[in-house]
Amino acid sequence: MVYNFNSGPSVLPREVFEQASRAILDFDGTGLSILEIGHRTPLFQGVLDEALATARELMQLDKEHEVIFLHGGASTQFFQVPMNLLNENETAAYLDCGTWGTKAIKEAKLYGNVDVVASSKDKNYTYIPKGFAIPAGAKYFHYTTNNTIEGTQMHSIPETDVPLVADMSSDILSRVTDFNRHDLIYAGAQKNMGAAGVNMVVLKKDLLGKVSRKLPTMMDYRQHIEAGSVLNTPPVFAIYVCMLTLRWLKEQGGVAAIEKINDQKAALLYDTLDSLPIFRPTVAKEDRSKMNVVFVMDDKELEMEFLAACTDNGMVGIQGHRTAGGFRASLYNALPLESVKVLTDLMKEFATQKA
Repeated sequence: MVYNFNSGPSVLPREVFEQASRAILDFDGTGLSILEIGHRTPLFQGVLDEALATARELMQLDKEHEVIFLHGGASTQFFQVPMNLLNENETAAYLDCGTWGTKAIKEAKLYGNVDVVASSKDKNYTYIPKGFAIPAGAKYFHYTTNNTIEGTQMHSIPETDVPLVADMSSDILSRVTDFNRHDLIYAGAQKNMGAAGVNMVVLKKDLLGKVSRKLPTMMDYRQHIEAGSVLNTPPVFAIYVCMLTLRWLKEQGGVAAIEKINDQKAALLYDTLDSLPIFRPTVAKEDRSKMNVVFVMDDKELEMEFLAACTDNGMVGIQGHRTAGGFRASLYNALPLESVKVLTDLMKEFATQKA
């Protein structure tokens, strides 16, 4: 038995694997593989339509919001967002809470002014800044909802009158939130929505067309909206897997239902960590991520022993990011509660042995 705690690409539902593998050989009884159907055929249009409609339903989006699927991950959005929204003489506000926010800030500076309203760099990004002010004149405010590497998560939507832009790559559809409060959302699929290779962008159309620069066709959100996500050949298979994953989430009862399970998984793991002094969570308690649980052991030799024990017991992806060290257990939607129970049982057993 393998227990997949990878941070992304990550665990997907078994049903999705089975359906996707069948479709590689024969898509819906057509005799064609999903890998070879035309992207402008009714066959694929049905896949795309269901993916878009299910995403809208799960997020309870209003009519003002458009949904598109694009090539590239969230890293492409780091520059596509300011390219479409920010003039050279304008200022965008950014929150710096970790690696991905830092990268987004770097790209935004290529297109206009950036006001970093707050940062948690002073404590190695182990907390979320509080009480920061977002300038009323900012073109938009950008923040990352969940930090996969550092293990922090925003637990409320920032209050502001300026357009809200959120990178939700690692916690989208994992909890109930007001998606309509945001003017633009982007998320790579490979954590909670499907396979790597496709990025979902949700945005208000009236946000666009206000920059003076000429935009390359493929970087212009308006072009992709008008073309219905098929401006060029889209990542057909990745969108298909995304559709299957969104369908699976809907069948589980939607976002509210999966949030309850995610809360159980996170509570079990954090309660175990807090009860075992041999392990030490690194994030401020109020800012802990329910998606990426980060912890260390003060004895580095014991860390190696525990990592080996995890490997021996079929746990993969438990090692921390190369820049952070320690451990990271990613608890995305498709990870069963049973996987967390196996991990916490091992932690208790290991702690007892080393006491």
